[in-house]
Order: sequence, then structure tokens, then C-alpha cells
Amino acid sequence: MKNLFQHIIRVTLVVFLLTGCSKDILDENPPHILAGETILQDYAGFEAGLNGLYNIARHSRWQSEKIENAINGVDNFTSNYRRSDIFWNWGPTNSPDDDDLLETFAWLYEVVNFANTLIARAENPDVDWTIGGDPANNKNRVIADCRAIRAWAYRRLAYGWGDVPMPLEEYSGSTIRTDWERTPVLDVRKQAIRDYKFAQQYIPDEASLQGRMTKGACQTLLAEMYLTIGKPDSALYWCDQVISNPAYALTTARYGVFRTDPNGSAFGDRFKEGNQNREDGNKEALWVFQFQIYAVDEQGNQMSRSVTGNYNQWVIPGKGGETGKRALQYTYERGGRGKSYFTPTKWWVDSYEDQDDRAQNYILRKYFILNNAAANAPYPADLLPAGYAYGDTVKCTWSAPITASHRSLPDWPYSRKGEGTDPANMGADFSWADQIYIRLADTYLLKAEAQLKTGRPDLAATTINVIRQRSNATPIPADSVDIDFILDERSRELIIEEERRGTLLRTRKWIERTKKYNKFGSENITLRDTLFPIPQDVIDANLTKEFPQNPGW
Repeated sequence: MKNLFQHIIRVTLVVFLLTGCSKDILDENPPHILAGETILQDYAGFEAGLNGLYNIARHSRWQSEKIENAINGVDNFTSNYRRSDIFWNWGPTNSPDDDDLLETFAWLYEVVNFANTLIARAENPDVDWTIGGDPANNKNRVIADCRAIRAWAYRRLAYGWGDVPMPLEEYSGSTIRTDWERTPVLDVRKQAIRDYKFAQQYIPDEASLQGRMTKGACQTLLAEMYLTIGKPDSALYWCDQVISNPAYALTTARYGVFRTDPNGSAFGDRFKEGNQNREDGNKEALWVFQFQIYAVDEQGNQMSRSVTGNYNQWVIPGKGGETGKRALQYTYERGGRGKSYFTPTKWWVDSYEDQDDRAQNYILRKYFILNNAAANAPYPADLLPAGYAYGDTVKCTWSAPITASHRSLPDWPYSRKGEGTDPANMGADFSWADQIYIRLADTYLLKAEAQLKTGRPDLAATTINVIRQRSNATPIPADSVDIDFILDERSRELIIEEERRGTLLRTRKWIERTKKYNKFGSENITLRDTLFPIPQDVIDANLTKEFPQNPGW
């Protein structure tokens, strides 16, 4: 049998180091392949390597769809589209043989090995680091990005599978192993902390290239990891490093390409296409995944398809009992062809105050306006059900929770943070809108959690109120602050952005809150599901040493 680990943590330089390569294609002695030995010779080659590493990492915006962010088992997201896979049939299909689990496990180790490869090759004394700056700083910054990404991958592996193998060296044909051991999860997290602490010294305030981490993103991830291992004092220190940095600021005023939209808000503006990046004026963004339509790498993200409502399937009944019509046409403004693979739970929609900017139609779709051809242009006019006129409002419905018997609901509300598609193809499967992955509001909410855990709910309330007041939500008193309120606020502020399952596992609230608020996904989850099963192919490939399965599988 082919060694699975050789497959899943393979060297990926051949595929991904093309972008940014400085070699002349007319070189009379070109290498026959693009491998580490031929590219990783100078600073420019390592910059190309980082492009490849970040390219793999940004695939989070479709791997997250599969596992991390919104499977049946979280409090604020549930499945709302009939499928035959793990998301729809959580109980019977969540198993060691599931392909989605294997694919995500493999992807994360691909990230790890790519990072390890660059780190190892950077120590070659023959590398020329002199291009465009101080050689020592160039080398340290490259290694810093790699170690930060490695820590990020191990963070997700630990949340998903607990104890996991933890290679810290390049894995190649000469180092094939069939005797992997599972490193205790605390040791994995401590290694992530060491990586983040090294990285934050050299990653600049502003990312070295659009799409890479900022120092603030790295320090925010470091703070989260300290909370995960039960060290809130350290978490508080690193949150303050980010919040006090003048390079970063919460967005409190309208800006960007939609700033004159009378229905908009400072909160909602940052998620509109053209506004996501720091270069666009979004100083709250700390790490933004980059996507570009019609680029060489056509892999976009699946966020719009996954979370945008399946509104085109909504049969709006005519007035007076007349036959209904599928009235709403796909348009770019509506996000294109949504599939609603994952949709907010009723609890989440109801968790906002009426005046909260985060709950307005600009960013949380609760209604549509029936548009004529001019208003929908260049897309078709909506069809009018009997008794309706253009300009009329049709409202979404969320009166009863989504359950196994009440599902596939095209009129359900949805977050608009993930909207985006190909303007020339409303049936496109992917979106090419850039995606905010970490922003300063997350840092504030981690700080509030650290303050609560150090016995200062009064300070935690003050921190939370900075976030709430920005969105016109009512300030809260200190006696309202507990871990559940902080998780509620994280959900209101960061839905889609945070990997919710990891947050709930970190705070030991996953089972409790999912069973309480998710009336579909909670039907099958048990304590066993706190960790995913180790893929059976991984166990089978470890030929010379037992590789234990997680409990209950």
C-alpha cells in the first residue's frame, strides 16, 4: 500500500512555485522541473515559495465549508440544503471512512509540509538573501511567515483531531515513515505558541504582500492559543499589543465603494466587494484571503454558494390564493447562485436587537425587493406573482427552527458576508471576492474573554461595549458578562468569519450550545463527536506502529 502520509504531506513546490518565479523562460539551460533545489536559491525564490504556501492556506475558504466552520454541529449554523454527505447526514456519515474528513486532514498536512520545506531550505548557507533589503531580516521574515502558517495549521488539526503527528522537518522521499505517533494535543499547542512568538517578531505591521498575515493577525492567533491552554494573562498581553498598535483600528465610519448607499452601515461596508482589504481603507482587517477572477489559478472560494440563500427556488404565493412563482432572479447584488448549504439557526437571527447594524438587510438578508429589468440590469426582471408590483417587499421567514422535518427552506434569512460571484455567470460555483479572515473585532472579543477569565467582568463589559456601540447595540453592564454572553457576541459579530466549532471546543461549550440552539444538527451529535475520527486510510498506512483511533470510533 502506498504510504498515505507520503501522499498527504507531499512536497508541493512543483505545483505552486510558478507564481513570482524570477527565472527567464528563455534560459538555455532551464531545469526540467521547478523543484526546491532550482528555485529556493535566493530571496526571490523564497518569496515565490511563500506565495505558494499562502495559496494553499487560502483554500481554507472552501475547506472550512466542509469541516471547520459550519457543519451540522454548531450553535449558529445548520444545514439547509439536501445533500447526501456528512453535512446533511451527520450521524451515519461522520466516520473514519468519510472522504471530506480525509481531504481536510490531508490539506492541513500539506500546509505543514510546505512550511517545513521552506523553513528547512532557508537554512542553506548558500541562499542569497541580499535582494531588496537586509539579508538577516529577509531570512527571518520568510521563516516567520512559514512558522506562523505552520502554527495555524496545527491549531486546526488539534481542534479537529486532538493528538496528531507533529513533524517539524521537511518530509520527502528519503524520510518516508510508517511509524508515526500522535503528539499530545498540549504539546502541539505549545509548539504553535513557540512558532507564533517567533513569527510576530518579524512579520510587519502591514503584510509583506497583500494576502499575507499582518503582525496583528499573528498576535491575535497567539492570544487565542494562550486562551486555549488556560493562560488568560498571556492572552490579554498579546491582545493589547494588537489593540494598542496604531496601524489597526475599528471601522466606525462609512467608507469605500458603497459608502453612499443609504441602507448601508460602517459595519456592513467592510464585507462588500472592493472594501475588504486594508488597501481599500479597511484598517480593521488583519488577514484577508485574496481571490481574483480569470486568474491563472481559477480556484475561488465557495463562501457565497455555501451561505447565500437559495432564493431563486423560493415560490412566492400569489395574493388571493393564486398560484405562486419563483419570482427572484439571480443577480450580482444578491450574491449570484446561493445554495444555502449552511444557514443561520433561528437562535442566531433572533439574537440581535432590532436597531443593531449587524442585523440590517444590508448585511443580514431578511427581505427582497421585487425589481423590474432596469433595477436588476443587466440581469432579468423578477417575475411578479399575482397581486404584486415592482417595488414590493417579500420577507424571509424564520418562525420555526430548521429541523430534520423542516428544512431546505429558500426563504430563510442569511448573512451576506460571503456574497460574490462571476458577474458574467450567475450560475458560477465559486466566488472571487476577497475574504476577511481575521479582523480587530476578534481581538477585542478575545480580550474580553481574557478579562473575564482573570476575574474582571467589569473590564470585559467595557471591551465588549466598544464592539456593541460601534453597531448601535445597547451597552451591557458588568453583571451580564459570562462566557455564554461572550460567545453570543462573537456569533453576532463574527459569524462566517470565525471557525465556530473551534471556538466552542476551546471554551468547552460545543455540546451544550449546539444541543440548545441547533435543532437539526443536535439530533445526532454525542460526546464522541467532540473530536473527528482519524481517517481510516491514515491508520492503515502506518504499517509498523499502531496508530490509535479517537475514542468512540
